[in-house]
Amino acid sequence: MDKIKVVCASCHSVNFIPKKESYAKANCGQCKHSLLDTKPFELTELSFDNAVVNSDLPVVVDFWAPWCGPCKMMGPVFEKVSAQFPLKARFAKVNTEQEQNLGATYNIRSIPTLIIYQNGVEVHRVSGAMDETNLSQLVKRFI
Repeated sequence: MDKIKVVCASCHSVNFIPKKESYAKANCGQCKHSLLDTKPFELTELSFDNAVVNSDLPVVVDFWAPWCGPCKMMGPVFEKVSAQFPLKARFAKVNTEQEQNLGATYNIRSIPTLIIYQNGVEVHRVSGAMDETNLSQLVKRFI
């Protein structure tokens, strides 16, 4: 059976799990946190590369800041859409106010900016807030 690499949102350990259409249960081998948890997780300069490079699933990263109005509107949409894709895509957030080096490294010029990574490589970028339908359709293109 094929296996996929999934990075735990809680402890950032890399897990190898059987590739299936759907999962009833999948827990991290290290911390036992559910890998089915779809809540977007925060990335820092220390955890970013591990989460993006070691994931066989597409990683959708929201670069945002707490003072940004469109980011505040996008936050609940991002979280709601993430719930539609357990172990199909991972959703993460980077607070560019706290992680300025990441914002500079990835050439973030406006926020919110969403970047989708596959196999550690940026495959799509879009700036500006999105509604639930458009974000969901965008993510489905990379699954």
